Amino acid sequence: MTSFSDRTKASLREALLDAATELLPERGYTALRMADVATHAGVSRQTVYNEFGNKAALAQAVVLRTTSEFLDGIRLRVEHAEDLLAGIREAVVYTIEHARENRLVATTLGTEAGEDLLPFLTTKGEPILTAATEVAAGQYREFEPSLSPESAALLAETVVRLSLSHLVMPTHPADEAAAAVVAVLAPSIRALTTDSSTME
Repeated sequence: MTSFSDRTKASLREALLDAATELLPERGYTALRMADVATHAGVSRQTVYNEFGNKAALAQAVVLRTTSEFLDGIRLRVEHAEDLLAGIREAVVYTIEHARENRLVATTLGTEAGEDLLPFLTTKGEPILTAATEVAAGQYREFEPSLSPESAALLAETVVRLSLSHLVMPTHPADEAAAAVVAVLAPSIRALTTDSSTME
């Protein structure tokens, strides 16, 4: 059973993340101050430092929480798909469309204030890549038990990287981008499942 102090700490952390999530689209990473986050959340600046240590850790926590929200939506869509390729397609469509609706992500991808947040999706995006790959790989193996853990991880990482590429440099509508990803990956999925079945 969760103690009262644990629940209070979790509530404080969520409040600080909410405050940072509100402020980052307006100010970007560089102009964001821990004092502003504290004021927005109604706590002292030291409280913010005690919880996260520094601004980079706070921003990373915001990114990971946003990623978790995306993964929840993706998980639901893949679970209800007819097959693995349909699940991948639905996941890519959802990722692109939801990114355009999410204020923080949309700011990161399309405004001057968000330029200094972009590295959290690209050069500093390993936590996102790791979390998304782990979730996707598990779901892919549920659809195709013949996929080895290594093959599922490879496939999942490829899907995540392609999805991020379409987010950062959008050139097609979401459904067209998803169709392109599926078209490229379909032969690989057939090869991976065939190879795995042959080795059994």
